[in-house]
Amino acid sequence: MQDAQLYTIIALCMYALAMALIGCISYGKSKTLDGFLIGGRNIGAWATAFAYGTTYFSAVVFVGYAGQHGWNIGIGSIWIGIGNTVLGCLLSWLLFANRTRKMTKRLGARTMPDYFEKRYASKGMKILAAVIIFIFLVPYSAAVYKGLGSLFSAVFPGVETWVWMLIIACLTAIYLVAGGYIATAYTNLVQGIVMIAGVVCLIIAVLRHDAVGGFSGLIENLKNFQSLPGDPNPTNGAQLTNIFGGSSFKFLCFNIMLTSFGAWGLPQMIGKFYAIKDTEAIKRGTIISTIFCTVIGCGAYLIGSTSRLILGGVLPEGGIDSVIPALLMEVLGGDTLGIILLAVIIILLLSASMSTLEAVVLTSASAVAVDLIPSVRKKETKPESQMLLTRLLCLVFIACSFIFATQNIPIIVSLMSFSWGIVSGCFIGPYIWGLFSKKITKPGAYAGVLSGLLVVGIATLIITLNADFATAAKMSPEMGVSAMAVSMVVVPLVSAFTKNKDTERIEEIFSCYNED
Repeated sequence: MQDAQLYTIIALCMYALAMALIGCISYGKSKTLDGFLIGGRNIGAWATAFAYGTTYFSAVVFVGYAGQHGWNIGIGSIWIGIGNTVLGCLLSWLLFANRTRKMTKRLGARTMPDYFEKRYASKGMKILAAVIIFIFLVPYSAAVYKGLGSLFSAVFPGVETWVWMLIIACLTAIYLVAGGYIATAYTNLVQGIVMIAGVVCLIIAVLRHDAVGGFSGLIENLKNFQSLPGDPNPTNGAQLTNIFGGSSFKFLCFNIMLTSFGAWGLPQMIGKFYAIKDTEAIKRGTIISTIFCTVIGCGAYLIGSTSRLILGGVLPEGGIDSVIPALLMEVLGGDTLGIILLAVIIILLLSASMSTLEAVVLTSASAVAVDLIPSVRKKETKPESQMLLTRLLCLVFIACSFIFATQNIPIIVSLMSFSWGIVSGCFIGPYIWGLFSKKITKPGAYAGVLSGLLVVGIATLIITLNADFATAAKMSPEMGVSAMAVSMVVVPLVSAFTKNKDTERIEEIFSCYNED
């Protein structure tokens, strides 16, 4: 254990130094709002592709989703990774990347609320979108803290979890506040390389474990698996090897839809398309990002599916969120090479978490500094003041999410699912339809935002009153998927009964697609 701690500390110091250096180098390129928020719309294919992928997959995916679903569902959980790759990544790039880049450039939009205001000529919609981001992305980032904190606690059992969450917060603050989006894009590139190397090494390590016996051994051993008496989550080999999830088929489908289609409406994901420099970069970025998501997404759930075998069917003391940390300690906590690899894996998860955290924080801070405050103030805000305010709010949001994460909120997956479902449910309809159809009106866009919010809010209230909040939390994937579906239907439906009064402006906006 002491060797693991020593190697981890060395790796952490090297990693922190690299991130701080990137932040300092990027400072000179982020002195304007365009530079700080979207990198001057000049970010290349590799940096954008890795930024998209690393924002998509945080430590919550490994520690929360892969641990929980791999433990309960087994091999079938890999479909979540496949869905994320094909639907959440590949299809998103093919359908939205170029249109988003061209339209936001024509509109001069830097953020999702800014896009809504200029696309629909509605300052009120900009304020509403900024408030939703402000309220619901803090618990999202808090889930990221908790996912990583539990892993560090497994390696350093004598250190409180909040200490590690504080270190994560400080590291993120240093390079994010210094370098803005440019710093995050290039740190994401480094983080992505670490993540790929770490996941490949971990897949090899878990498949070589005696309890697994390679991929063929994994299937055979899972077939023969039987839960121990008193298992709080009993299952059997037929369930764990069912390629379609067995009795969890419905649950699996909703999670695939939530985590895949949900990426289409999340501002911290879509924002990557604002910054990419040209169509050629998008073509290359599509391929790079898809390969990245295949390795990380499918690899994470494959690792999770081995957990029952490696841990002997005994759920760790910390519950479902401790499955992956316990698996890592079991697989890598032996010889020196394994301990070194464990340090790399911890940096992998740190990278995954920080990349997601920085994207969420930058989105939240810009929503308040660039979208909300100037919209409610009567006086015009100077660009220099907006820059300073955005940097300060980055610090505030990091602090708020840290404080939120230190509270005793039990299940990080449900916490993230609520935030993911609400934010994407509100934005997905107005965002996507606004890119493709000239007929979408301001009332239609408003209806999409409000319907997404109401679906999750009302469903949560009803279920909580009739059962309890824990029951509502378990149904967060269904709520999120329903909110997204309703938003996609309501936007064109309401628009069909209303009219655009400024057709010339709409024609001018859509003419951007005729340009290179």
